[in-house]
Amino acid sequence: MDLNGKVALITGAGSGIGAATAKRFLADGAKVCMADIAQDALEQTAGSLPSGSLVTCAGDVTSLKDVEHMVETTLAIGDKIDILVNSAGIDPPGSVVDADTSLWHRIHEVNLTGPYLTMKTAIPHMIKAGGGSIVNISSLSGLRYIAGRAAYSSSKGGLISLSQAVAVEYGPVNIRCNVICPGAIRTPMFENNTRPLAQMLGKDLNWIFEKFTSFSPLRRIGSPDEIASICSFLASEDSSLLTGGVLVADGGTSIVDANGAAISTVFPDRQEQK
Repeated sequence: MDLNGKVALITGAGSGIGAATAKRFLADGAKVCMADIAQDALEQTAGSLPSGSLVTCAGDVTSLKDVEHMVETTLAIGDKIDILVNSAGIDPPGSVVDADTSLWHRIHEVNLTGPYLTMKTAIPHMIKAGGGSIVNISSLSGLRYIAGRAAYSSSKGGLISLSQAVAVEYGPVNIRCNVICPGAIRTPMFENNTRPLAQMLGKDLNWIFEKFTSFSPLRRIGSPDEIASICSFLASEDSSLLTGGVLVADGGTSIVDANGAAISTVFPDRQEQK
């Protein structure tokens, strides 16, 4: 994708999808401000990337003061903001009854209020620049549901609605807003969430990932780089007619009939029959 001359702010850029997106944007010609609450991870990731078109800004997306500093830092490298990618997120487990109330609020603050604050702060600068592209990273969990992830699912579902509201409100001033819903992606957060299960079963993470994606048509877990590629497309002029879109990047998982997948387990695997 051609992002030459573009200036981007990426949250959650210290690792995972955010880090991969920063790397991809730089390769595609953009100037990038990488923001993350984890300063050590942020600096380590930034240190592995080409310098010259990159700045970092440590901060918490739930703090308006920190978000304003992220935007100011972005403006300092290009005097405008063309692209905003909201990748910061957390995913602690918890059911509706069992989840601690303070944890419920924190998940929604990071996953939903955070993008609201970054968009609220960045959009006026996008308007001044003549338009822009916002890419929000939601999740397949915002559309489909796993037990024990009530707060995460509702926060990501809310982000889809918020993204489409922004698309409607600011389309007339040439601001596009799209949302990506990744399925299973091998990020540090996903690895940390699945490692306890692997240890409990005495298996390695690759075995867990194979089981996790066994009903997916592509039969594999995704990579952060694959989501970064979609981000670059949505940030570029090649996607100029796309706004309010919900792009599901899950290897086809969401198209599978759960009942059919369940009944298929009673039959021998087709690969084993060959």
